[in-house]
Amino acid sequence: MTSRRSLLGSASIAAAFCMAQPIAALSDEPVPVVATFSIIGDMVERIGGAHVALTTLVGPNGDAHVYQPTPQAARAVAEADILFMNGLEFEGWLERLAEAADFKGSTVTVTTGIEPIAFDEDDHEEHEEHEKHGHEEEHDHDHEEEHAEAEHHDHGHEKEHAEINEHDEHGHEHHGHDHGAYDPHAWHSIENAVVYVDNITAGLAEADPANAGDYHANRASYVNELNALATEVKAMMESVRDDKRTVVTSHDAFGYFADAYGLSFTAPQGLSTESEVSAADVSRLITQIREEKISAVFVESITDNRILEQIANETGAAIGGTLYSDALSDKDGPASTYIDMIRHNATTISQALSR
Repeated sequence: MTSRRSLLGSASIAAAFCMAQPIAALSDEPVPVVATFSIIGDMVERIGGAHVALTTLVGPNGDAHVYQPTPQAARAVAEADILFMNGLEFEGWLERLAEAADFKGSTVTVTTGIEPIAFDEDDHEEHEEHEKHGHEEEHDHDHEEEHAEAEHHDHGHEKEHAEINEHDEHGHEHHGHDHGAYDPHAWHSIENAVVYVDNITAGLAEADPANAGDYHANRASYVNELNALATEVKAMMESVRDDKRTVVTSHDAFGYFADAYGLSFTAPQGLSTESEVSAADVSRLITQIREEKISAVFVESITDNRILEQIANETGAAIGGTLYSDALSDKDGPASTYIDMIRHNATTISQALSR
């Protein structure tokens, strides 16, 4: 998870359907914009303020991994001047939605310019091998044959996603285990969040030059807050002892946070909450917790946490608290903004690991 490569061109699915020329605002009416999920929506709201009419497709406490676009979402996209997306193949449903909506506006991929974390191919192959054997033991199901068949039915696979899919008991689809070559959860680095904000500011200023001064002023104020947050979080993470710096979470969403602060994160699930967890994955993690004497594990707001609770029970590790990985909380929760989310996660981790 720690290896890095330069971003070659655009690593996101935006290339498949962008970029129409930005539409300049012709009046004082707010610019209609769409953000794909709550974290980006919060940033757009901070920069755009009253100058934008924002629709966020996957709202607070929503899981963008398993999101199913609605007719209302298609209408919002069709009417938008700007579509703000994460990219790095995070929103696997977005290309189909934009095509269905006949989207004619401009697309802003907010990860443009960051240095993404490359998905570790060795870890991926090891996880797939564990998963395959786990399912053979539990279900006697040949996943190799299933995967080979999927490779020869790309067009059918795309259609399958657009229709009603087979779900497990929690409503999760099982069409893939990861997002692609890169970890898409780049917002967990505050440094990357500044890049997100810069891309959002540039997109709004280009589409609505009459209000560009306000967008840039909002950007300056927000970046000052982000820089102060970075100092605060760094101090919290530096307070964690060297022998307490392994963090167990539900899915592998915190690689950028780990890189920023010298932590090690491990999880039974991969980059996506759609990843299935095998018995081998759980056994490996239980062994690691016991050997390293890891004292706490952390559940997530968007995941089914029964596996983490089982692991905690079997190892004697405490539940250190709830982390927010891919979505903000509602307004009454502890992570209703991006800044609140990062502060909450850092505080929860540092307090639990310092016990």
